[in-house]
Amino acid sequence: MTEQTRATAAVVEFITQARWQDFPTEAIALGKRCIIDGLGVVLAGSTTDGSKIIHEYVKAEQGTGNVDRGTSTILAKEPFRSSAASAAFANGASGHAMDWDDTQLSTTPDRIFGLLTHPTLPPLCAALAVGERRRATGLQFMEAFLTGFEVECKIAESIHPDHYKKGFHSSGTIGTFGAMAATARLLGLGPEATANAVSIAASLAAGIRANFGTMTKPLHVGRAAQNGVMAAELASHGFTGSKDGLDGPWGFFQIFSFGSGFDADRIVGKLGNPHTILSPGVSIKPYPCGVLGHPTMDAMRTLVVTHDVKPEQIKAIRVRAGSNILNPLRYGVAQTELEAKFSPAFMVSAIALRRKAGIHEFTDEFVRSEPTQRMMEKVTKVLDAGIEAKGWEKIRSTVEVDLEDGRTLVQDADERYRGGPDHPFTREDLLEKFTDCASLVLSEQGMTDVISKVESIEHVSDISALVRALGGAAAARMGATAVETR
Repeated sequence: MTEQTRATAAVVEFITQARWQDFPTEAIALGKRCIIDGLGVVLAGSTTDGSKIIHEYVKAEQGTGNVDRGTSTILAKEPFRSSAASAAFANGASGHAMDWDDTQLSTTPDRIFGLLTHPTLPPLCAALAVGERRRATGLQFMEAFLTGFEVECKIAESIHPDHYKKGFHSSGTIGTFGAMAATARLLGLGPEATANAVSIAASLAAGIRANFGTMTKPLHVGRAAQNGVMAAELASHGFTGSKDGLDGPWGFFQIFSFGSGFDADRIVGKLGNPHTILSPGVSIKPYPCGVLGHPTMDAMRTLVVTHDVKPEQIKAIRVRAGSNILNPLRYGVAQTELEAKFSPAFMVSAIALRRKAGIHEFTDEFVRSEPTQRMMEKVTKVLDAGIEAKGWEKIRSTVEVDLEDGRTLVQDADERYRGGPDHPFTREDLLEKFTDCASLVLSEQGMTDVISKVESIEHVSDISALVRALGGAAAARMGATAVETR
């Protein structure tokens, strides 16, 4: 192994040698929580306008006569089948449509919080689609998911932060490797084919931050899942790529970091040592929007509830934060729910008006309503030098609210934000979020079936049973038809 190929070789070795029994018990338990959360946001996101457009696009591409004759299920109120790659694409895009999927955490101040990946969806959607086609067991599915999750996170942690800071969307680019690794594990690729898959994935990786606040941001995650499946499937048929796709002057790390490269000691010898899902962990989102605004929203809620502040009492609001928060959350007065997901003005305005910000607040109707627009006009973003100087590995902010009676109320955001490892969701919190999401598609019994199957995934003999539960009654009918036509 040369100096140039050491990161690629480390990734290849981890993927090809990953085994269920080698994953720590706690990693498996946390993986199940990530899967429950991920499946919930896929189901909810499948109802959005962007996802519906993608569904119609996939149907048109495969031809009307071929609908429901594919190998893998696209989740929706009326699920249908397509190829595994197309199912991973559509489900991945649905999962990111509400920007409610989980977030990888930073380990050091130069690895900016929120600028790594949304780690669950690419390997989850790839493993679900390919696993259904191959009738994989629950153990095989979980092994593939955890393998992809770890590869994705370690690549994201090791590449220089310029990758994100200068414009790439890491969930789209690096998510491709997570989906590739999960698929390669399910296909049982050997070292040579896996190295080819890594390089193919590197050439397919894409996604730019200019598209935040539009339907194309979720498309990045869908394409990451799709491209990862494609990379591994092509490699399984003998399609070739470079043997150093991550390394060297023309490899992924150098090109996609604008020449800044990567830290080898964050990936070589570190895959599974420890697993990122364990340390530093993963953050499950309480709100369907950019995670960088969540502690600010919690601070605003604490302020208005503690002081019983009514909307009509508010004269002005200031959100004080560092550039790591204010730059990505770039929209001022939002005009759509997609812009609102990256608008601090909307985030605190929704809390001020309703003391919550969920599915029913993140709608075009609420965003454009006269009270919301008027409240957003009162909000100012302030770059705070003191907060900036503390570093970017945590989300730090302060909310100041000027009242009509002359008082100013101040609330610092808690760095132990809800959903993170220091303040994790309880099982009840997780299931409440899942229910909010999945109830848009499934019955109460359907939701119970999904939870039961994921929490006992090691005992599921065919992952298609989980897929049928996710599709509800419509998927059951579709499954029966598929059996008849085989």
